Amino acid sequence: MMRRSLRFSFFYLVGILLVLGLWLSPGMAQTGSKAAVVVDGYQIFQVSESGEFSAKERANLINLQLKEAVKSDKAIQVKIEERNQLPTILLGDRYLLTVTKNDTLPGSKPDEQASLWAKQIQEVLQQSQAERSSQYIRNTSILSASILLGAFAISWFLGLLRKRISGIVQRKLNDANAQVINDDLPKGLALLFDLILFFVRAGIWASTIIYITNLFPYTRQWSYQITYILNSSFTSQFITLGNNSYSLINLLILVSLLFALIIFAGTMTNILRSRVLSVAGINRGAQEAIAILTKYSLIVVGSIVLLQIWGLDLSSVTILASALGIGIGFGFQDIAKNFGSGLILVLERPIQVGDFIEVGDLHGTVERISARSTEIRTLDHISIIVPNSRLLETEVINWSHRNPVSRLHLPVGVAYSAEPDLVKEALLDAAKDHPNVLNTPPPQVLFKGFGDSALNFELLVWTAEPHKQFLIKSDLYFSIYEVLCKRQIEIPFPQRDLHLRSGTLGLSPQIEKALQRLSEESAKGYNDTAI
Repeated sequence: MMRRSLRFSFFYLVGILLVLGLWLSPGMAQTGSKAAVVVDGYQIFQVSESGEFSAKERANLINLQLKEAVKSDKAIQVKIEERNQLPTILLGDRYLLTVTKNDTLPGSKPDEQASLWAKQIQEVLQQSQAERSSQYIRNTSILSASILLGAFAISWFLGLLRKRISGIVQRKLNDANAQVINDDLPKGLALLFDLILFFVRAGIWASTIIYITNLFPYTRQWSYQITYILNSSFTSQFITLGNNSYSLINLLILVSLLFALIIFAGTMTNILRSRVLSVAGINRGAQEAIAILTKYSLIVVGSIVLLQIWGLDLSSVTILASALGIGIGFGFQDIAKNFGSGLILVLERPIQVGDFIEVGDLHGTVERISARSTEIRTLDHISIIVPNSRLLETEVINWSHRNPVSRLHLPVGVAYSAEPDLVKEALLDAAKDHPNVLNTPPPQVLFKGFGDSALNFELLVWTAEPHKQFLIKSDLYFSIYEVLCKRQIEIPFPQRDLHLRSGTLGLSPQIEKALQRLSEESAKGYNDTAI
């Protein structure tokens, strides 16, 4: 539970950061040769370079003076004066900046721009000083606590709603067709609900955090800095493929689209398997083969289409694909071998889903054939994951291949005193009433030979359910024991003959005297007891 909680907490944090970066990205980065003038996280306007000062240097000087003015308890008047035929903005009597032609918007004059900026600066300074009062902080803290409680309530309600919807979908799916529904379909729908819930919750918490941080001046400054860093990181183009350059946000969106494509392909494959192929009457192995080929075809074709729509020229990734191929050849050769083996298993179909197979000491039913491995469910209902390459490199006994009818061998030994014809009749009687033993071909009894202590027979029976062979053998041995006991046919123990040669055993005089004394004492004790 703790690992799951930490994993979801990490996903929520990443989601909130992504939403923050996307939400607040407009206007955060420097545009061209201009830099932003910011007070307590509020971007007022942007200045350009002037003379020997760059735009960033001018913005830093202006921001420093505005920061000192905000901390003052006195009201500060913003003024405009004409200096060197250019409008100059003053904070009280202190110089702030000179508005040049480069600072103006197209179609406006420096005087008009200076008046607009002076008004904006005055309003922001008054608002910033008011936000530092104790009354404002108290009222805002109460409002923030209420918003947090509301966010918790909405998040809890969404989690409850997800459980209710998943329960309803699960019940309807099971009621619709409990026989053919694959377990992966409800799992895929549950994953889809989890993803939707994750993004909705991430959006709610991102909105809550953004709103609360914008209420306080200090947290608003941190929010602006974090957002600026995120925006710069996400929007800076750091990789070039062909003629196009891509940023981190471009790659994240592409990865998200590819991930959504994989989920879509899996969902469509499950619907095809459970709603179309099963109704068509195709056997389970063929259903699985068609579903796997459809899934990977959708993923490959969809990936190519997405990359083309994204504007990525596939010819530009030839070198990357070559390097990846070399890496697969050397570092991932086992994975590549298992993947190739999986394709061979799907196309040639020597092993299919539903087959009862024997691999080494493993006996079980094939439940799933994936790209890298095969899942085998043993008779103890234990799932064992076997690499696909092992199924092609080692001997595999497939009891269900093409024709599931198989013959079982049951060796039986009886005593030498038994009549072989009676034993044969007894064994056939034991096998004829079992429901899993086929009448055609009929059971047979073979006389295998003379053993050391028994006559060796073998009962041969045919069954169409090889996955039940151990239970069938057990039932038949119970019946054989009962029939042999009723007909008084002995099941012998191992026998050994011991031959002793007659002769003289030489003993020392001391041992002879000890034995004679022991014999006399034993005889005396016997006589006393008799009296």
